Amino acid sequence: MALLLAFSSFPVHADAPSNIGAPHPKEAAVASSVHQSTDRIAPTLAMLRKKHADIFKMCGPHTRQIALTFDDVPDSRYTPQVLDVLHANGIKATFFIVGHRAEKHPGIIRRIVREGHAIGNHSYTHPDFRKATPERFRSQITKTERILQTSAGFRPKLIRPPYGEITEPQIQWARRHGYMIVNWNVDSLDWKGLSKTQIQRNVIPATGPGSIILMHAGGGQSSNLQGTVQALPGLIQSLKAKGYKFVTVPRLLHTSERK
Repeated sequence: MALLLAFSSFPVHADAPSNIGAPHPKEAAVASSVHQSTDRIAPTLAMLRKKHADIFKMCGPHTRQIALTFDDVPDSRYTPQVLDVLHANGIKATFFIVGHRAEKHPGIIRRIVREGHAIGNHSYTHPDFRKATPERFRSQITKTERILQTSAGFRPKLIRPPYGEITEPQIQWARRHGYMIVNWNVDSLDWKGLSKTQIQRNVIPATGPGSIILMHAGGGQSSNLQGTVQALPGLIQSLKAKGYKFVTVPRLLHTSERK
């Protein structure tokens, strides 16, 4: 008798601006149903967050506070526009810095800090940390840290791993050296070059108490983040009307911005 087997595949969303790296996998991990061997299976992101809950965060406490975060900055095209919108609306956000871009645009880093926003470390060249040797992982963090010490005047405590991916040994290293890992639980998908309306539809209904919202204010040469800039005013006003207050990630998580 022939057996009919049905297989379902669950695509993992990618979330990265073009020409920085492969797209971001969605923060929520999907467990694999394929058992290749009896060898130990690497823990999922969900498992790692549970085990290291004190330093690995994807959202804040269940309050009316929420945090806007912007990855892959600075960018001379989009970061200043995003900063203008935030300033006009009296909003403080958190920017995750790519080191090689910070080298090119130290003035934008200084503006981010001067205007009261928080910053975090988003690596030097935006690699997938799962594929990085221990030495490369440490170099990606510490090289960006030195650049930010020069341009911002301090070393940030927050790390957002590219694509949201990180391994347990890397989390253990971050713990020993006083860092906090911050991912997200609301994904705008704006890296796809979505329209203002599409971005607002992705963010507004998905946002709840303590949400950390992922957006971008920088990207590769082919990236189109104009939808992000256009979506922000309405997004901010809609979430304010629901009773949410925008704060920086350090304030949301009751932690220091600086090491």
